[in-house]
Amino acid sequence: MTVIDAENHIAGRLGSIIAKRLMKGEEIVIVNAEKIVLTGDRDSVLAHYKQKRDRGNVKSGPFFPRRADLIMKRTVRGMLPWYTTSGKNAYRRLKVYVGVPKQFMEQEKERVDTAVKTGLTQYVTLSQVAEHLGSRVK
Repeated sequence: MTVIDAENHIAGRLGSIIAKRLMKGEEIVIVNAEKIVLTGDRDSVLAHYKQKRDRGNVKSGPFFPRRADLIMKRTVRGMLPWYTTSGKNAYRRLKVYVGVPKQFMEQEKERVDTAVKTGLTQYVTLSQVAEHLGSRVK
């Protein structure tokens, strides 16, 4: 099992790398999901995620999450072949947490160097997006 500390990682880059590793059979745990970064202008990013959330219907969907950990999990799901057995099994091997749970405190955490944010001026964290969507988990 691989534990990845997602602080200051770009969401899309991290998601694509994780999706590939999940398809190879790895079990992955992401901690500090609220500190993941989305690149772009703050207002346009928040409007994009608000539009995604409002698109759904309470009864028929599509259902889009409010919490930061579930937004990241949904992002990775979009990069997996969701409608195949191998894609669903890969998705089940992914766990995402806000903060660092007690069982992963002592464990060594990996950083994905190709997904780390460097020199960005316009970005929004997933905790800001989750707060904008009305999440009660901070």
